Amino acid sequence: MAGKLTSQRLRNFLRDPSALVGSLLLLVFIFGALFATLLAPMDPYDLTTVDLGNFLLPPAWMEGGVAAFPLGTDDQGRGILSTILFGLRTSIIVGFSVVSISSVIGVVMGMLAAYYGGILDAAIMRLADTVFAFSTTLLAVLLLGALETRGLATVIFAICIANWVKYARTIRGSALEIKDNAYVVAARSSGAGDLRILFRHILPNALPPIFVVMAVDLAVAIMLEATLSFLGVGVPLTEPSMGMMISIGKNYIYAGMWWLTLFPGATLILLVVAINLFSDWLRDELNPKLARQT
Repeated sequence: MAGKLTSQRLRNFLRDPSALVGSLLLLVFIFGALFATLLAPMDPYDLTTVDLGNFLLPPAWMEGGVAAFPLGTDDQGRGILSTILFGLRTSIIVGFSVVSISSVIGVVMGMLAAYYGGILDAAIMRLADTVFAFSTTLLAVLLLGALETRGLATVIFAICIANWVKYARTIRGSALEIKDNAYVVAARSSGAGDLRILFRHILPNALPPIFVVMAVDLAVAIMLEATLSFLGVGVPLTEPSMGMMISIGKNYIYAGMWWLTLFPGATLILLVVAINLFSDWLRDELNPKLARQT
């Protein structure tokens, strides 16, 4: 039965142009991030390869452009193409790390709240409501401002603290529907422990909505990292970020140096669109009722 369902979903995937395009784009971006050191013409964060003499060169096809820098250079003489490839690595690392950590925290807390109920449920949900009352961006900014250290791990930590709530609320709703089903009652009657019931019987059946949330949240986490770096509270200057590239480029846009913002901005948009195209297909596959309604 599972094999038949998997085959059907694969056929549906291959028949969906949006899902195919989104997945292909996403794979290209992930490939570029993984092999940035091999694909990039230069290491933009290796001071021995950066030459200030290449300050603000236009793209190679424009007058004054250099073939070694196909998309031009920034105000530090770093190639835009190389910086984008290294910035993609930051975006991918932050996105997948935030989704993985936030989902684990949220799923565990949501399942405990649904299964045990009572005071534990009330405490977890009130905490979730308190966090949810704040804008995720604002809460991440406040946390980063309160933390003394700066770096990729700090950004991931701050976003996760502000981001687990959606997983907790989603899994709690699913678990509340499942925990009184006949097979869960039978497992409890046979003497199965709480952990076995939670992770063997409830969790596998409550996961499909979480997969959809994870797919959508990947794009949100990537955009949030770019936003924080654009505001100057994200990753430090010594680490690549497309948000930081856009922030630097905005200072030169009225001087006609549009490539500083256009190329990293377009890459960021395409990455988010690719993820959203895939997440739309995943949502329809895991929730066919919603697909028929739309």
